[in-house]
Amino acid sequence: MSEVLEFTLEKFTFKVPTDRLYSSEGLWALERDAKIRIGLSDYLQQHSGDIAFVDLQPSGKQVGAGELLFSIETIKVTLDLTTPLPGVISRLNPAMELSPEKINSDPYGEGWVCELDPADWEAARQNLLTPEAYFDKIQLDAAKELEEDAG
Repeated sequence: MSEVLEFTLEKFTFKVPTDRLYSSEGLWALERDAKIRIGLSDYLQQHSGDIAFVDLQPSGKQVGAGELLFSIETIKVTLDLTTPLPGVISRLNPAMELSPEKINSDPYGEGWVCELDPADWEAARQNLLTPEAYFDKIQLDAAKELEEDAG
């Protein structure tokens, strides 16, 4: 894996690999062989809790930027996550059906969720955050949440 940006807040450590881009809601996008692999960031998966179920759109479905890509269910929340870029869902991670907890144990590796054939990757990447920008965002979000919990 690439370089990793990391910060610790209380008992939680959050990691942001620098080899991918991020949506503001916490999905990562990694280009691999002209496909874009999508998963949940470490911050999003830790913030959401233990993932019990992933509801995926079918392979072959065309999705536009901002449309539902998949949902996750945890003890704490049910989240509908939207695609950060338009394309066709080309592959689903088979582990999501039987072992969705892989998102919690290995969010940047075996816990990936799906792959897209991007409609226009060069244009779409302009709407994603760099690792450094996402790292700054989650540090601010975490500090703000800690302050709200204390107040």
